[in-house]
Amino acid sequence: MPVKPQISFENLKVAFASKSDAELRKMYLIFATLNNNLISDLGIGLANLAFKLKLPVKGIMKKTMFGHFCGGETIAETIQACHKLANYGVKSILDLSIEGKGDEESFEKTTAEILETLVESAKTDYMPFGVFKVTGLGDYHIMTKIQAGEKLTTDEELAFERLRGRVDKLCKAAHDLGIKILSDAEETWFQDVIDDLTYEMMEKYNTERCVVYNTYQMYRHDSLERLKKAQAVAANKGYLLGAKPVRGAYMEKERERAEEMGYQDPIQPNKAATDRDYDAAIQFAVENGVYLVCATHNENSSLQLTELMNLNGIDPKSERVYFSQLYGMSDNISFNLANAGYNVVKYVPYGPVEKVMPYLTRRAAENTSIAGQSSREFELVKREMKRRKAVISGQ
Repeated sequence: MPVKPQISFENLKVAFASKSDAELRKMYLIFATLNNNLISDLGIGLANLAFKLKLPVKGIMKKTMFGHFCGGETIAETIQACHKLANYGVKSILDLSIEGKGDEESFEKTTAEILETLVESAKTDYMPFGVFKVTGLGDYHIMTKIQAGEKLTTDEELAFERLRGRVDKLCKAAHDLGIKILSDAEETWFQDVIDDLTYEMMEKYNTERCVVYNTYQMYRHDSLERLKKAQAVAANKGYLLGAKPVRGAYMEKERERAEEMGYQDPIQPNKAATDRDYDAAIQFAVENGVYLVCATHNENSSLQLTELMNLNGIDPKSERVYFSQLYGMSDNISFNLANAGYNVVKYVPYGPVEKVMPYLTRRAAENTSIAGQSSREFELVKREMKRRKAVISGQ
């Protein structure tokens, strides 16, 4: 039985080791803004308007919100941010975070860009994963029709085969390059099609090692059962299951659509139910040979996983388990886990500033809507600033 590392997410010296005093002050201003809903909404709204009016605000964004939550505008810029994280034992995932136009040309362009992230990631030892959203590779309207059991036109059938080909190209590239790849979760009304495509890729590429991972949104009340069923199928067919449980990202949209169209709300009744199923999912994964990426900003879930790994004799450096957080968030979790010897990966978004605004808008909304999230980040930054002053003054 491995010795359980002593770990505390309150260790601010480790949490903010990568931040200079100037960077810490910038974080203070960013989270102070996010902590105020009115100012946060106003700021994001003005930034979006400025880009529409072609006002010169890019420089300001790069020094504030964009600079904090994104690695850069290009792959090369972003790798520099990833390299800095690697100095502290934190690995990275290059995450193209722009929304395409939804036509065949944009699907091909996105596929080529993600392929480039895989090639560049494979050149390092600190970028072990690639990632893709299926809606960046093909038309979600077609997937919606398939899931609803509607007949496709000949053109739609051909378009779907092109989508399948793009997914396969990326998964094969990850396999051949010796890295892993994550398939992101999306809306419930076409998620079954994404699942089927992802499991098809697992059956093809996950025979000798775990290459392809599927994402499970645990705010869906059926996700725990879907995960268990997926593991049973994988065991029966002889391939490894890769799973990335997340709490979820489309709750309001899901509930509104269910109410409008008169079907059962797919979302859990409350956050406690989501938390319960999330923790049950990571326990099931650990105890049943699932390869796990624990994507969470929740400190309790992260600590529970370290305890589960210890109980089940899984070494902190085992390829079986990775912890994951978003770039610019929950550094107290990421850096303390890495410091204790665990595998940690940050999702590091990138793309042209004006095209990443939808992503930044979601991050701002998330930080103000998650119970206590921005307040927690803000309090930690304030405490670290106070601690550094105390160290300097010798108190």
